[in-house]
Amino acid sequence: MRAVVYTETGPSSVLHLVDRPVPEPGPGEVRVRLVRAGVNPTDWKFRAVMGSDFDEVAPGQDGAGVVDALGEGVTDLAVGDRVWLVLAQYQRPYGTAVDQTVQPAAFVTKLPEGVSYDVGADLGVPAVTAHRALTSGDVDRLAPGTMAGTTVLVAGGAGAVGNAAVQLAVWAGATVVTTVSSDEKAALARAAGAHHVVDYTTQDVVAAVREVAPDGVDLVVEVSPAQNIGIDVEVVRNHGTIAYYANNGGDSFSMPVRETFSKNLRFQGLIVYTLDRELLAHALEDVTAAVAAGAFHVGEEAGLPLHRYPLERLAEAHDAVEGGVVGKVLIDISDD
Repeated sequence: MRAVVYTETGPSSVLHLVDRPVPEPGPGEVRVRLVRAGVNPTDWKFRAVMGSDFDEVAPGQDGAGVVDALGEGVTDLAVGDRVWLVLAQYQRPYGTAVDQTVQPAAFVTKLPEGVSYDVGADLGVPAVTAHRALTSGDVDRLAPGTMAGTTVLVAGGAGAVGNAAVQLAVWAGATVVTTVSSDEKAALARAAGAHHVVDYTTQDVVAAVREVAPDGVDLVVEVSPAQNIGIDVEVVRNHGTIAYYANNGGDSFSMPVRETFSKNLRFQGLIVYTLDRELLAHALEDVTAAVAAGAFHVGEEAGLPLHRYPLERLAEAHDAVEGGVVGKVLIDISDD
């Protein structure tokens, strides 16, 4: 079995292709022959600076492929099922930078009929993160109509999580405003389905958002709280929620106390890795329902350009994500 691994933290050059035995699933596990894998910022961050408890790591949290072996006690999946994965390398040495991966059945979800492996490999961390952000306010689950009458501000709507948040919120019935930093990213956000796009480099964000939502938005999905906290507090409504999932632009922020308690605001930090398993299960169900309904797509026409690399060029893929490539980086592991 091919695997791209690292044994020490450092630049992408620590990644190297090796041959390893094909793993066997244990109780409650399944083995998946991977077709496609997704690359997330956490992949290179763990490799570069955060390290691991394992002597050898094959990175990658997300992927899609075909179940080819079942462990004892697995009844909800069958050999031959097309599936998508999340948290593949969480507390495990081998993620999705491999030909075959063994995973807990709870983290393996059937891919709806007719849905591509490209879509499946993009779900994982971005879509589950977006789902949790969107359900941090007054909505517990996502389905058509659950967000009707609400307005959501998605910061960074051209990123992978931002794109997923836009698509899922639109499917659930919300009015979506998103912020971007260029005409190119504005076009991508519109392609994802955003109803209103604000270029924060040329527009007054508060004024532009207030034109759409005079009383404030119901929910902010935030990628850069350190930079945007002042704007977020100004544009969110009384009893609104600010959900943040990353530290882009700074590791800390000062919260204006009077302005936030005067609005009865809620702040929700979130990360997929430590998400309550019941909430994770809800996310997997709701995201799969959106995909089955044709409400979630990838590619430039859906606001998420794809950049492909073969498995042996994983280092280049990591560098592309670290360099801020616009769109989604996918790894082609085997033929469809």
